[in-house]
Amino acid sequence: MIFLDVDGPLIPFRHRPGVTVTAPPPDPSGHPLIHRLDPADGRRLLALGGVLMWATTWMETANELVAPRIGLPPLPVVPFPDDDLPGDGLHWKTRPLTAWAAGRPFVWLDDELTDIDRRWAADHHPGPALLHRVDPFTGLTEDDFTRVKHWLRGAGPPF
Repeated sequence: MIFLDVDGPLIPFRHRPGVTVTAPPPDPSGHPLIHRLDPADGRRLLALGGVLMWATTWMETANELVAPRIGLPPLPVVPFPDDDLPGDGLHWKTRPLTAWAAGRPFVWLDDELTDIDRRWAADHHPGPALLHRVDPFTGLTEDDFTRVKHWLRGAGPPF
């Protein structure tokens, strides 16, 4: 499984490096940064070969607004409880995603991951897991995809 966050990894907070910046036309979605999606990300994510799943507060809106713009089919959405606020430095998604994985191998691409989340997953998830932090200012890069590909092929470290 490959859990995907939207804001930061797919919609970076700055313009992607090497992209000429022009004023974007208004988008019917109303999202001010949706023009920063890279249509190639969908193809590159599908090429990883894992089961892609949304792990984002966008929930089903990710299938409506993000997936078609980057060439992804509708993806399953991980439901999050309304009350899971750990308060101990652990990201609020860490426990639900680990539970959803249920011991199966997973990759989690998010811009808010820390070593606290990695340690918690290592201690509480019996299967392999790659919790990979994506720089929210650049979004997914070729280096990120390379790291995930190597890990999926067993060449990378578990964290």
